[in-house]
Amino acid sequence: MAWDVERTKRLLLDAAVAEFSAYGLAGARVDRIATAAGVNKERIYKYFGTKDQLFETVIDREIGDLDDVVHLEGEGVAAVVDYAERFFDHVCDTPTLARLLLWEGLELGVPVAEPIRRKGMHRKVTDIHRAVPELSESAAREVLLTILSLCYSWQVLPTLDRLAAGDSTPGGTRRAQRRAAVGRTVAAAVDAEQAAEHADRIEVRPRAGRRGVAGSG
Repeated sequence: MAWDVERTKRLLLDAAVAEFSAYGLAGARVDRIATAAGVNKERIYKYFGTKDQLFETVIDREIGDLDDVVHLEGEGVAAVVDYAERFFDHVCDTPTLARLLLWEGLELGVPVAEPIRRKGMHRKVTDIHRAVPELSESAAREVLLTILSLCYSWQVLPTLDRLAAGDSTPGGTRRAQRRAAVGRTVAAAVDAEQAAEHADRIEVRPRAGRRGVAGSG
């Protein structure tokens, strides 16, 4: 029977997602990934190279899946809010990506697979600018960063939410509350960026001095 390479890679990547999201890059163990996948660990080195390269491949795959699932659709502030809320839902349903990005920031401090991810960021900024043309590119970038920060942080900082919101609200209700808060915050962020840009465009002209009239003597 021929060896199914693609299936083996998929099993290894699925196991690596779980391992890296739980333990980070330094704490992850190649032998645990291989055992979880039911594959000899030598296959990891053959298909992906080092553990660092496997971590990069994992993040690249998970972000690629995200870009395939959540898109900004429509026009106006409401479309940006809708995108933020659907992005929040996806991050809640697939929390491993938020944890992977947290580990990346803590352990590496620089993004892996940077060229590809920058292209993805540029597409998102372009979509926000298309939806709200009044925003400049720099303002659209700030709105995007607000969306990403709000959505990812709720997954990786659960203790802060527990302290701030309390323990009495059921999980599903709390998620709905936070989703609505994300939407309101993003709407306010778009409005604030628009207002700031409008203010920057206003030219403050110095008041012209009075011209003296020479009297006849």
